[in-house]
Amino acid sequence: MTDLVIPAPSLPSVPTSAGGAFPVRRVFCVGRNYAAHAREMGHDPDREAPFFFGKPADAIVVGGADLPYPTHTEQFEHEVEQVVAIGVGGSDIAVADALDHVWGYGVGLDMTRRDLQAEAKSLGRPWDMAKGFDASAPIGTLVPAAEVDPTRGAIELRVNGELRQSGDLADLIWSVAETIVVLSTFVRLEPGDLLFTGTPDGVGPVVRGDVLEGRLAGVGTVTTTVV
Repeated sequence: MTDLVIPAPSLPSVPTSAGGAFPVRRVFCVGRNYAAHAREMGHDPDREAPFFFGKPADAIVVGGADLPYPTHTEQFEHEVEQVVAIGVGGSDIAVADALDHVWGYGVGLDMTRRDLQAEAKSLGRPWDMAKGFDASAPIGTLVPAAEVDPTRGAIELRVNGELRQSGDLADLIWSVAETIVVLSTFVRLEPGDLLFTGTPDGVGPVVRGDVLEGRLAGVGTVTTTVV
């Protein structure tokens, strides 16, 4: 066996309510999956098929750790989202089987350098540095799938106790099962993959010192402070 030329990096993981940790392989996100959010971003939700972008696995922030304000932005924004943890791999998954591939669910924040995203869009460039930067994916404790209804439930975000975002999973344009089906035609999903399923409307900026608390009914919370 060939010796490693550098030490192997540690494997990112998310705590679970069942005890132990869920190892994270990849992080996928689906864009504009609530009609009201699609409209607030200037798009027609009735004309779009699901599209995806990614974040590095080590972008996750767990345990209520602080969230560093990133460089190269003057418009750092919050997006609260349901998170799906894949426990069984597969490709070209049938919609009737899709939820059988889920280990559990959580709530997370898709933090965004909105000004960089807007610039990238205008220039036809990738969103990577607007979405996939360090500490861009705070996430709470994962709950086993058997304990959760992924099709409905209030989701909200408060900043310093003030309600900023409020929606319900029933308002998703593409359900968890449908999103898994489409994503599995692009890549083979594997155990350890996370899927952020989109945010309701009300996204907006945060500044240093802000305390963010996302909540998903039946799942729990994610909390972090911008520093």
